[in-house]
Amino acid sequence: MSSTATHTARLAPIRPVATLRTAVARRLTEALLARVPVQVHLPAGQILGGGDANAPRLNLVRPESLYRRLGEHPKIGLGEAYMEGDWTAGEGTDLADALAPFASQLESLLPKPVVSLRRLADSALPQHHRGTPENAAVNVSAHYDLSNELFTAFLDPSMTYSSALFVGPEPLPEQDLQQAQWRKIDRALDAAGVGEGTSLLEIGTGWGELALRAAERGARVISITLSAEQQHLAQERIAAAGLADRVEVRLQDYRAVTGQFDAIVSIEMIEAVGDEFWPDFFATIDNRLVPGGRAVIQAILMDHHRYLATRHSHGWIQEYIFPGGLIPSLAAIDGVLARHTTLQRAETFAFGRHYAETLRRWRASFTDAWGSIASEHFDERFRRMWEFYLAYCEAGFRTGYLDVAQLTLRRI
Repeated sequence: MSSTATHTARLAPIRPVATLRTAVARRLTEALLARVPVQVHLPAGQILGGGDANAPRLNLVRPESLYRRLGEHPKIGLGEAYMEGDWTAGEGTDLADALAPFASQLESLLPKPVVSLRRLADSALPQHHRGTPENAAVNVSAHYDLSNELFTAFLDPSMTYSSALFVGPEPLPEQDLQQAQWRKIDRALDAAGVGEGTSLLEIGTGWGELALRAAERGARVISITLSAEQQHLAQERIAAAGLADRVEVRLQDYRAVTGQFDAIVSIEMIEAVGDEFWPDFFATIDNRLVPGGRAVIQAILMDHHRYLATRHSHGWIQEYIFPGGLIPSLAAIDGVLARHTTLQRAETFAFGRHYAETLRRWRASFTDAWGSIASEHFDERFRRMWEFYLAYCEAGFRTGYLDVAQLTLRRI
């Protein structure tokens, strides 16, 4: 289903309160831009921003529309405005380069009195996005069931949709993405002790590459997903590799798994769980591991104070890309482990800058493949939505606002 079919540009009718919000948004935006090394060009020729002629350039095509969106939905309006064409990256400026200066200064841009009022701009997570067993399948389907053809168009041949792991000293842009994805998978399998005869539970199948590589080691794998599209293609790939006797791909919620396993691996699935259900998620891992077993969780992370500031808010990413999503902090994970499990974080391997490069590759491939992706379901608004999503995330990892790590968990 096209995201354009499920979302509309939500500009409310003009009312006095909306006019006031628009005016406030304009003033705050202009003050914010003065502190950022960018140039923002307006239609009438004015230039805003604190950057010189060599700074990233943004073109503000419809200023009033942007300000109104920001006034109506401060945490959603910027992305919506890009989707609708209210602003663009200027000629010669990459979108991630334009967003990076904002990501690097995100916490210092607004005056403290404005920051203290942030809760007034926050909107709560919609009840239908909570990660209940019923809602979780809908949340996952909204992104991962868009179509296997879409993801095939921009992912590498391994069909791996998580951060790759590059290796030095060769510059990251010169390294092969598929090899880097295999390196990431193999590191997780090694950390979990997966080898000949290992019984492995994978929480979050993706399109089956980790299950394939585990089976090639001689492991017996049960892999679970809530995406019917992923299950179908993963089963096809596993059968084509002649490994169907070692891998079972189930359409199943993590809370419904029974039995025990020597190892558990979950790659970038925790972000879809929601902190309300992290105790269930980690308790499941604890209960499903045999004594002495190990689990490896690859998780996108943010600093704890940022997690606390965002955990009750509903932003553009949750609205348009990952319904119900929430990025944890290491402190939040450790707290859940201590209160609800017998597990402890034994090792942390972080590689956030590698995610920035992975996202850059995906966006370039997405752009190159757009001619084959475009359809009545994936229109120009969808293209701009995904372009913003990939660039927005790349800027976050490039500036250190976001990180990614493989966490090895053992029983205390």
